[in-house]
Amino acid sequence: MSEKPADDHVDRILAQWAKARPDLDVEPMGIMGRLHRLSTHLGREVEAVLLQHGLSSSAFDVLATLRRAGRPYRLSPGELLAMTMVSSGTMTNRIDQLEKAGLVERINNPEDRRSVLIALTDKGFAVVDEAVTAHVANQHRLIAAVSEDDRREFNRLLKVFLADLE
Repeated sequence: MSEKPADDHVDRILAQWAKARPDLDVEPMGIMGRLHRLSTHLGREVEAVLLQHGLSSSAFDVLATLRRAGRPYRLSPGELLAMTMVSSGTMTNRIDQLEKAGLVERINNPEDRRSVLIALTDKGFAVVDEAVTAHVANQHRLIAAVSEDDRREFNRLLKVFLADLE
């Protein structure tokens, strides 16, 4: 494990609460506050890289879901909903915008003519492949200050925390 980092913004907030309400154990506030601040900072950094490729994080989410599904890079709207955890109205809007941009297309489902599949176009494939390469490089840059051992431990702890909530 690494050495103890210097006090941060959250430490100052915790110290204020310790003075104002010494009867409260605010340790969870420190964890949650840091996770929230980290999420905000990381979200900005991720969005900046995706914008360089003409994508919002929500557009990238749909394109990346289609890309990682493997050949033929198509899913039903229901499958996209399940994998992205957004409402059907939100998903329809995202698909509409991506279709207008020429990144996805609606095609008839060959197994059920009453339904459609959402498929990456060649342009969509190229855009998402380029964006995901930059996205992964950016993720490596963002965690570079954390040792490999600490990354593994942090990931393990996050999995424990998340498993309890999900």
